[in-house]
Amino acid sequence: MSAVSTDMKSTPEQLLQTAAEVLTTEARAIDALAGRLDGTFIACVQRILDCSGHLIVTGMGKSGHVGHKIAATLASTGTPAFFVHPAEASHGDLGMIRREDLLLALSNSGETEELLRLLPVIKRLGVGLIALSGAPDSTLARHADLHLDASVDQEACPLGLAPTASTSAQLALGDALAVALLEARGFTAEDFARSHPGGKLGRRLLVSIADVMHSGEELPRVAAAASVADAIFEMTRSRLGMCAVLDAEQTLLGVVTDGDLRRHVEQLTDIRSHPVRSVMTPNPRTVGAGELAAVAAEIMQSHRVQGLLVTDDRGRLVGALNFQDLLQAGVV
Repeated sequence: MSAVSTDMKSTPEQLLQTAAEVLTTEARAIDALAGRLDGTFIACVQRILDCSGHLIVTGMGKSGHVGHKIAATLASTGTPAFFVHPAEASHGDLGMIRREDLLLALSNSGETEELLRLLPVIKRLGVGLIALSGAPDSTLARHADLHLDASVDQEACPLGLAPTASTSAQLALGDALAVALLEARGFTAEDFARSHPGGKLGRRLLVSIADVMHSGEELPRVAAAASVADAIFEMTRSRLGMCAVLDAEQTLLGVVTDGDLRRHVEQLTDIRSHPVRSVMTPNPRTVGAGELAAVAAEIMQSHRVQGLLVTDDRGRLVGALNFQDLLQAGVV
């Protein structure tokens, strides 16, 4: 362990103890939320499901930071949502809120001035209000249509001042709401991928083999009567490390790979006359063009092969791809 700074007011052991107490306090606060879940939570889920507009999340200070994250989680899991800063709302951003929207307001005290200032306007607009606060008897809670209790016994901060356990409780309750809505909507991994097309998960769930495979003139292929030399020429031209062997109807008979050539090198005295069928692997593993590229990655990794041929439902060659193609597509 590195030397302790002369400016440090606590020993390393004391700091570790403090950190452990913070985690324990916050975990206890989150655990207590589960015991308070009741019909009100279900009513909030139903109210959001019935909303024909957006769920607008708002909050000040640390609650606002939590609100940003909750809004992002909701939006990425099937609930149209965005964050509006309550102070900015009083200076024009209220125009972002429409009658068909629903407001989710976060405030630990339930007495945040900037939020309370919005209540009369929200009521005049006819916008529904769900309050998520740590004070069930607060002004915000009393004026809300529904209230989610995120109260905590104590903050993890030893001074009892910095929002710690309370913001963890808000965040956890927001996640619980988002996941419950996800389940209620029947939201799938494919739906998630569509809202994350730039991420690796999105690419794994959206990119198909047809998107990354080589086809047409790029395909390395030879007829069943071809020689090993013909196959080597095709492998060199395509740079895919393999060559398909086809019959007259373009049905796949086998594949020749770099590994096949190395295994038969002692037999290849004259590659121009040596028949390719004698070194090929018959009935190789193949994939369909409509499969996800991630499926090809799993096959290559589990069977330790560097490439795959793509066939149609009649066993005819339509494409080829190797591990490098998957890397370039960001699938692996």
